[in-house]
Amino acid sequence: MNKLKGRNFLKLLDFTSEEIEYLIENAAEFKKMKKEGVPHRLCGGKNVALIFEKTSTRTRCAFETAAADLGMHPVYLDPKSSQIGKKESIADTARVLGRMFDGIEYRGYGQEIVEELAKYSGVPVWNGLTNEFHPTQILADFLTVKEHLGGLSGKKLVYMGDARYNMGNSLMVGCAKMGMKFTACAPAKYFPDKELVKECEEIAKDTGAKLDFISDPMSAVKGADVIYTDVWVSMGEPEEVWKERINDLLPYRVNTDIMKAAGEQCRFMHCLPAFHDLKTETGMEIYKKFGIDCMEVTDEVFESESSIVFDEAENRMHTIKAVMAASLADKLPKDD
Repeated sequence: MNKLKGRNFLKLLDFTSEEIEYLIENAAEFKKMKKEGVPHRLCGGKNVALIFEKTSTRTRCAFETAAADLGMHPVYLDPKSSQIGKKESIADTARVLGRMFDGIEYRGYGQEIVEELAKYSGVPVWNGLTNEFHPTQILADFLTVKEHLGGLSGKKLVYMGDARYNMGNSLMVGCAKMGMKFTACAPAKYFPDKELVKECEEIAKDTGAKLDFISDPMSAVKGADVIYTDVWVSMGEPEEVWKERINDLLPYRVNTDIMKAAGEQCRFMHCLPAFHDLKTETGMEIYKKFGIDCMEVTDEVFESESSIVFDEAENRMHTIKAVMAASLADKLPKDD
């Protein structure tokens, strides 16, 4: 029987290492079934609400296609369609949607919002991204690492850049949970919150994980299995911070020298979108203002054989499918 039926998916801290592995294994099985054309409508007749206070390409497409494959009907609520926190409180919104839907996804701002939705809705709630955590992305990342490197335990993942927000936090938590080696590589003021670091260090005592915080890039990436980066300015932050971030983080751009220092075994990952060229409005705007033709990663690395970013992007759908099915289905593919 499904071990996680009825559970919310708000942050990886809420799950054991075994439960995270269970989700990843079922995601891999769902992926296999999708590729082979095997139907898996395990949640037929159910309806889910997808609340997006922050827009997204991958997260929206992943939730909608995953819901459809599982036999569910998704209803997308964009920032203009939802009155959450504006004309209607979060608690009231949760109680209304919980009467109409079997599950609710939320992508937006503070972690407290998705936590309050879960508290009052009476149905499973899934975190599609908050300022603090991005747990569905980490499941996709870890499935991708397993596919390319054979496993998770003991693998070294180096996060380059601003590690204070959802991606740095969530990768650190995920690595701690799964017995991996996590290194945040950035100026010290960009390291994760000290209290969260302490919590992860306690988890690492049981899992064998190792956490490091290093400001020298060449030292940090030595022996890395994965180098991971993200955009330098998070969604919703003002444009004024660009100058400071570029000045501080330019030494942490992932380039061919960084990849060579890591070794041939190293793979490059990015949760996307990535500013690796001038083919976006934002990329061109930054070029005109600051004279740089890429930001967190060079085009050479992004398009290299070491880059597995599009496998990672595809796996968003398969892992999100596993998360929703785990909350709503009676049985998952990997259940006995």
